[in-house]
Amino acid sequence: MNDESQNKMGTPTPEELREQVERTRDELGQTVEALAAKADIKAQAKGKAEAVKEQAAEKTAAVKAQAAEKTGTVKAQAAEKAAAVKEQAAVKAASASGQIREKTGQAAELVKDRTPDAVLEKTAQAAAQVRESAARAGQYAADRTPDPLLEKAGRAATAARANRAPLIAGGALLIAFLLIRRSRGRNR
Repeated sequence: MNDESQNKMGTPTPEELREQVERTRDELGQTVEALAAKADIKAQAKGKAEAVKEQAAEKTAAVKAQAAEKTGTVKAQAAEKAAAVKEQAAVKAASASGQIREKTGQAAELVKDRTPDAVLEKTAQAAAQVRESAARAGQYAADRTPDPLLEKAGRAATAARANRAPLIAGGALLIAFLLIRRSRGRNR
C-alpha cells in the first residue's frame, strides 16, 4: 500500500494483483469466446446461409420487378398494335362496303339500261302487286303473331329500313333477271 515497498521489491500489492487477475480473466473470456465463435462451424454456415438467402431474395425481387415492368411494356405494345389492326380492318371494311354499293348501283343501272321498257313496266307492276300482297300478308301475320315475336320483327324491320338501298337494288336485280329469263324462254 505504500509506494516504497513496491518500488524496492517490485512486487505488486494484493489489490493490484486482484485487478490484474480480473483483467486477465476478462481478456481470457473474450479470447475463449472468439475462439469458440471461430470453431463453431455450424453457426458460421448458418450465418452464411442466411446471407445467401437474403441475396437470393433481393435478386428474386429485382427479377420480379423487371418482369413486371417488361410485361407492362409488352401489354402496352400489344394493345397499340391491336388498336392499329382494328383501325385498319375498319378502314378496309368501309372501303369494301363502298365498293360493293358502287358495283351494285352500277349493275342496277346496267340492267335498267338494257332492259326493254315493257319489261320495266311489268317489273313495276309486279313489284306493286308484291308490295300489296306483302302488306296483306304482313297484316294477317301481325294479327296472329304473339307480342314478343312482333317486337323482334319490329327490330328486324328497322334494320332493313336502315339498309333499304342495297335491299331494293338486290330485289330489283332479282326480279329483272327472272323476267328477262322468262321472256327469253318464251322467245325460243
